[in-house]
Amino acid sequence: MNEREKRFLMAAAEIRKLTIQAMAAAGYGHIGGCMSVCDLLAVLYEEILNVDPRDPHKRDRDYVVMSKGHCGPALYAALAYRGYFDRELLLTLNANGTSLPSHCDRLKTPGIDFSTGSLGQGVSLGIGAALGNRMQGLDSYTYIITGDGELQEGQVWEGVQFMAHHGVANAVLIVDNNGRQLDGYTAEICRQYDLAAKFAAFGLTVFRADGHKPMDIYRALTAAKRCRKPSAVILDTEKGRGCCFAEIPGFNHYMVITPAMAQEAIREIDRRLERALCGA
Repeated sequence: MNEREKRFLMAAAEIRKLTIQAMAAAGYGHIGGCMSVCDLLAVLYEEILNVDPRDPHKRDRDYVVMSKGHCGPALYAALAYRGYFDRELLLTLNANGTSLPSHCDRLKTPGIDFSTGSLGQGVSLGIGAALGNRMQGLDSYTYIITGDGELQEGQVWEGVQFMAHHGVANAVLIVDNNGRQLDGYTAEICRQYDLAAKFAAFGLTVFRADGHKPMDIYRALTAAKRCRKPSAVILDTEKGRGCCFAEIPGFNHYMVITPAMAQEAIREIDRRLERALCGA
């Protein structure tokens, strides 16, 4: 295991723990989808992104658009991990007067560039931002994180068609393909068919990776950037992955979370990290 992979694994573990602690303080949260993007967020904020926590609005920064805005708590944890704000602030998640609402709000949280939560709209916002940055001559990328359930929104495919037609190569659409949505499995509610073939048919260059292997994610994202074409990265994930109490239930989109549940989950994250670093 090289040093880069170790950094990614440690970052993902820390982001998971911070997310769980924040939700335990609130008493509830969208745990399933938050956990399935933690490895991705670790890779983005540990190495991929051109961002500066000391200057959140720097002109040439890369953007992250959490189109599935209910997974904002995982993004907040990544931002706190990266140093955008004090980690103690995470314990105010969704409390009255907090700057960390349950869904992303660009007017409240340092490091959040787009308010999201109405599914599908974040894709259009991200593509528009990437095109705008290109028109201004900025060398920046926009990484748009969408869920596989969210792909049932027609607005997503309108955005993808626009992205391909206008050659918006500085946007990367990332799919958290965890196989579930709010009330069940995507295959049972509305089949997605062949996602890679669909994106390719719309004109995107498609990359695929194991969404829980940070080095696979890293290679897919760097390949998408190098190809200099409008691209999609499909990450095959498991909803709730990395949080022991959320890995078991059939329904794990949103759960009540107690301090005891959180403490056990954090201990298990530490155990798994130690095994992974030791090569077990």
